[in-house]
Amino acid sequence: MNKINMGRVVLGGLVAGLILNIGEFLLNGVVLASQMKAFNAQHNFAEPGNNFLIMAVLLTFLLGIVLVLGYAAIRPRFGPGVKTAIIASLFGWFGIYFYGGIFYAMLFGIPIGTCAMIIVWGLVEYIIATIIGAWLYKEA
Repeated sequence: MNKINMGRVVLGGLVAGLILNIGEFLLNGVVLASQMKAFNAQHNFAEPGNNFLIMAVLLTFLLGIVLVLGYAAIRPRFGPGVKTAIIASLFGWFGIYFYGGIFYAMLFGIPIGTCAMIIVWGLVEYIIATIIGAWLYKEA
């Protein structure tokens, strides 16, 4: 079994993380910006501060690395390529968007249409990011 090329995992993961960060900015800062402001006000939540934003960006880069690491780990079984990258992306998407999205939608009463849009957005975002990050990965 080949060793995982951690340098390429990090490279591909940082690029995947950049794509995820752009997608999250577009989703939360543009598409849902007014809804999020209203939601925060309705629940008496403070607007996220700089520390939150910095941590969110850093964790999203780390998530990109984890997605590409997942791709590298399953690549020997499924083979290199887009199909394997999509499979790897589904692990992250399920845990973060699907499970978390439904869980928090039920907890906070987020409308089903908004929840569905967010879940689909995340699916597309994760697939694109993982495919591009995996494209940069090469075996050691």
